[in-house]
Amino acid sequence: MRKIKFIVVHCTAGSAQQKTQDIFTYWKTKLGWNSPGYHKLVAADGSVETLSDDEVPTNGVKGYNHNSIHICYKGGFDGKDTRTKEQKETLINLVKQYKKKYPTAVVLGHRDLSPDLNKDGKVTKADILKGRGVIKRVGGSIKKK
Repeated sequence: MRKIKFIVVHCTAGSAQQKTQDIFTYWKTKLGWNSPGYHKLVAADGSVETLSDDEVPTNGVKGYNHNSIHICYKGGFDGKDTRTKEQKETLINLVKQYKKKYPTAVVLGHRDLSPDLNKDGKVTKADILKGRGVIKRVGGSIKKK
């Protein structure tokens, strides 16, 4: 069993109506990946597609994949929060399920693992690769943002 340190929440940075096959094609043709970027993918209607078994590392965040679970929602085009009510509910439920399974894992947005590309001491909008946090940790509990 993998030792999971992080539960990372992502957005596809595209349309909420993206076809999953188009996402896979992008990973394969543009990024050269043979495996998915995420374990779970949440559609605009809140339905969940499992893209990879939790025991298999995916390509979510370079340098963190061996010890992370990656959850993604379709949307987030142009850095905007386009999550639907259904996506928010599903994301929160997925995070809660994973926190139960991996209680010591830290929940982060992809942006929280983004490098400070311009070396100004802050991870700014220009530095953010993609992703938005869905929940915040308050003590040991999970709260909606």
